[in-house]
Amino acid sequence: MNGMVDRTKIEILLDAPLARSAIDIVERAGVSGYTLFPASGGAGSGGRWSDDQITQADSKMLILTIAPHDKARAIVAALEPLLQSHGIIVMTSLVQVIRPEKF
Repeated sequence: MNGMVDRTKIEILLDAPLARSAIDIVERAGVSGYTLFPASGGAGSGGRWSDDQITQADSKMLILTIAPHDKARAIVAALEPLLQSHGIIVMTSLVQVIRPEKF
């Protein structure tokens, strides 16, 4: 078994219509793996929100990816212009993976 290797986990919470743009940024950074999660509701500085099942007007997605640190920095830098204009949230954390060739 391989030893554990440090990587960066990136979590991007955004309006569902922006998911494709964020995925394009992830892929342009050279990261091919990601997972999409639907977000059904929450609360933050803008107050409470919930998914509108009829119109999808407030639908949000969470994109999770794990990348080498240099690729993670490229992803975050490309997402920065969208932070204010589109109100997305980007979180990063240091993680350790067992199969580094997958990340």
